[in-house]
Amino acid sequence: MASRRLAMIPQESAGWELPDWQRQQADLITDPAELLALLELDAAELPGSLAAAQDFPLRVPRRYVDLIEKGNPRDPLLRQVLSVSAELEVAPGYGPDPLEEGDHTPVPGLLHKYQGRALLVVTGACAVHCRYCFRRHFPYQSHLSGKRWEQALAWLAARPDINEVILSGGDPLTLTNRRIQQLLDALAEIPHLRRLRIHSRTPVVIPERLDEELLALLSAPRWRTVLVLHANHPREVSDSLVDRGRQWQRAGITLLNQSVLLAGVNDQLETLVALSDRLHEAGVLPYYLHQLDRVAGAAHFAVQDEDALALHKALRASLPGFLVPRLSREVPGEPAKTVLAG
Repeated sequence: MASRRLAMIPQESAGWELPDWQRQQADLITDPAELLALLELDAAELPGSLAAAQDFPLRVPRRYVDLIEKGNPRDPLLRQVLSVSAELEVAPGYGPDPLEEGDHTPVPGLLHKYQGRALLVVTGACAVHCRYCFRRHFPYQSHLSGKRWEQALAWLAARPDINEVILSGGDPLTLTNRRIQQLLDALAEIPHLRRLRIHSRTPVVIPERLDEELLALLSAPRWRTVLVLHANHPREVSDSLVDRGRQWQRAGITLLNQSVLLAGVNDQLETLVALSDRLHEAGVLPYYLHQLDRVAGAAHFAVQDEDALALHKALRASLPGFLVPRLSREVPGEPAKTVLAG
């Protein structure tokens, strides 16, 4: 059976032949002191940064650090990746599982919240640790151990009402192409699965991840693939990502973007207008602009609803409709995302 084959996937061996994107993914900064020094920033914030990194480790590729402005402690890209003492403050209404995903896990490694689709947690790894991540406290070990693939694939095979599978994590594009291919081969044996969706931030921080081999896998006739990227700021949409996005669009991959509305990052009209324009250059359509999921450690990123609605109204007046993402929030227990403004 496909599920049995998938359970036998061996670990990747290290080697000199690693593709460029994997070398970049391994070339990380994990020490707040090193990040502050590289960016020529005052180390006065280091004690709080180190303490917050104990709770949720700092992890950022040097490829992404190159996009951050040196000497600017308020740089919007830096704000997304640098651990800060505010993460340690307790905020009412913020908790470890803000979307109550633990209540929607029929088998380990699989989430089922919405009709017709299910989400596979294919890895706990990410190319970058975003400080607002709603899964920063997610119990990956209980989902990524034992016979997780067998159980998840068996559950999908027994549910003909599920026609779309979503690969998530962590970040599914941190997996090698070989592992992705073996996963897709197993999913392809489930006939009622018609759509494949992948959510990933990796191409934003490492555009080289969108390589030719992965494109060939995801543009195969079996799947009509949707790749949902996660860029929050126009400077994250690099020239390299623009070039690769256009190539993938020409190959028939549907490219969408989901952003999170973040205080001090993208809560200004000109920033969101520039982001939509830049995404369009890359062949990517803005899809959702999410209000922050209330995960413990991220309250300092919150934007009040009235401010978000005013910002979205101004955005609609500034852009054509197809470049305006839907302002939304995910409410636990609801049958779909709650759209605050379309």
